[in-house]
Amino acid sequence: MRIDLNSDLGESFGNWRLGDDAALLSIVTSANVACGFHAGDPTVLRRTCAGAAERGVAIGAQVGYRDLAGFGRRFIDMPPAELTDDVLYQIGALEAMAHAAGERVRYVKPHGALYNAIVHHEDQAAAVAEAVAVYDPSLPVLGLPGSVWLRRAEQAGLRTVREAFADRAYTPEGTLVPRRQPGAVLDDADEIARRCLDMVRGEPVAAIDGTPVRIQAESLCVHGDSPGAVEIARTVAGRLSEAGVELSPFTQPGQ
Repeated sequence: MRIDLNSDLGESFGNWRLGDDAALLSIVTSANVACGFHAGDPTVLRRTCAGAAERGVAIGAQVGYRDLAGFGRRFIDMPPAELTDDVLYQIGALEAMAHAAGERVRYVKPHGALYNAIVHHEDQAAAVAEAVAVYDPSLPVLGLPGSVWLRRAEQAGLRTVREAFADRAYTPEGTLVPRRQPGAVLDDADEIARRCLDMVRGEPVAAIDGTPVRIQAESLCVHGDSPGAVEIARTVAGRLSEAGVELSPFTQPGQ
């Protein structure tokens, strides 16, 4: 068995620090790097890309709404053409930082409210898919299994990669429980690791109401801004390795 382990990184801004990117880069196999719209500044993004390149971690562009104040977690009802341009802009910005580190952007993953919106929002899902296809149709995209986003991406000729969240609770329908609801974010590292192993093995996990739900995934995400993120990522990686699961990026850095 093989699985990718990804994390949201590069989300500090100026004197404001969020997460421990250096520690997480020593554990994960793919880094979803902020592109400056929901978080991150040029210095942070360049440093994160350099750290990923040094460790052979795949660099992904984590694109989102232009919403620094809300950390990209507020829905923005915007014209699809403008969303396409915003996503193009973000990928290009991160590509420059990756290039400076001797690497390149290997995949694209939407962030926060955009990620959740395009689970069902046809127009915005199509707009993001168009941006990736116009920029580089060989780039894979991460998303929620069964989402409109992955369907639209496939229709645009993109390679889609199903993603599961290590530290988030699921609804019985297989979607993420909104963060505003109690129990939406998980924090017990051992329990999270056990759930991740079940998901990798194709076994069901308990939804927030206890209903068994099966989550198919080729990549697991540990949020870099979650409390105890480093411990969670290390525990998940250790549990998977002990069970004979190989941790490797779904892309191939260096090629």
